[in-house]
Amino acid sequence: MTYYIYKDRTGEWRWFLMTSNARKIADSGEGYKNRSDCLAAIRLVQSSARANVIEI
Repeated sequence: MTYYIYKDRTGEWRWFLMTSNARKIADSGEGYKNRSDCLAAIRLVQSSARANVIEI
């Protein structure tokens, strides 16, 4: 899987996560004014890989 970052039409940074078979499975859902904030959001998602899953 690969994260991609890009600037949207309004000039804000966004990211999305693409699988090896070219399926987009997640995105930032919001724009970031700073590239560093966008990268920090990716690190936050990456760190949640071991988070619990709870059915409600």
